[in-house]
Amino acid sequence: MAKQTITGKAFEYALLKEFYDRLNKPHNNVVIIDNEPYKTAKFCFEGFSEDEQGVYSLVSSAAINFLVDIEPRLSNSRNPDDRLQLEIVSDSKGQAGDVRDVLAIRLLQKWEIGISAKNNHRAVKHSRLSQKIDFGEKWVGIPCSANYFEEIKPIFDFLTNLKNKDKTTKWTAIENMHEKIYVPLLDAFRSEILRLDKTNPVILPQKLVEYLIGNQDFYKVIKGKSTVEIQAYNLHGTLNQSFEKINPKAKIPKLKLPTRLIEVVYENNSKTTLVVSLNEGWQISFRIHNASSRLEPSLKFDINLISAPHTLFNNHIFIGEK
Repeated sequence: MAKQTITGKAFEYALLKEFYDRLNKPHNNVVIIDNEPYKTAKFCFEGFSEDEQGVYSLVSSAAINFLVDIEPRLSNSRNPDDRLQLEIVSDSKGQAGDVRDVLAIRLLQKWEIGISAKNNHRAVKHSRLSQKIDFGEKWVGIPCSANYFEEIKPIFDFLTNLKNKDKTTKWTAIENMHEKIYVPLLDAFRSEILRLDKTNPVILPQKLVEYLIGNQDFYKVIKGKSTVEIQAYNLHGTLNQSFEKINPKAKIPKLKLPTRLIEVVYENNSKTTLVVSLNEGWQISFRIHNASSRLEPSLKFDINLISAPHTLFNNHIFIGEK
């Protein structure tokens, strides 16, 4: 398991554990779903030293205290049967556009909130491109054109042939890799995004953001060295609900989804990164790269949110070094 994966899962466990410790009271029945993702996250957390675990717990505690203030349903139940379920979600959900890692669910209230846990990184997605991947179908439910697959075929055929000749070939063996591989692939990707938008205006901008950012409302909790940042992606208005007469201590505005693609351009002086600009203040970068040193017939996008609507709720909590 990669180090970033281990630290990420450890953070998920720390958040769930702090939820449980903070909320499990005689008047508030809290249960943990003991599934495989939970066991994996717990194993990752327990692999760290006590001091490191302490830092994870401290950061998580600060985040949970804040979330309890803005989500009254976490600490308030209707009756003893109104249980709060805490669950760590399988990674496969993320492939389907649900980016939440930790869920808090009240079945009786038909209510849930989710957290996307990020440990020292902000990427929103790591999606792949290959000859077999129909990114249009997978991302926004609109199939890519035959023309797109014809354009990318020579690129991936070239990579496949190189790998078949020698399985140990590395990407560095390709001269002018940016001009030979990255730029033509990004050009084809850019043309296809524009085509999909032309045939499906309004639909593509909204679906693209929902796929990349998440098709469910969620809080993103980003752990830094001495800070924790909490962002609220309230796309559908399901966050920040009152419980009976108890109101949240802060208001989370609803975010507007985009309805128009403005442009898709290369980042200044870049041969690896496209910037997609949409209305309502959304701007997303797509940086293409080879995921490992060894050559393979697929490439990966590191996708980051450059800007979001000014209504994106963002709160920084500063934590003293331990």
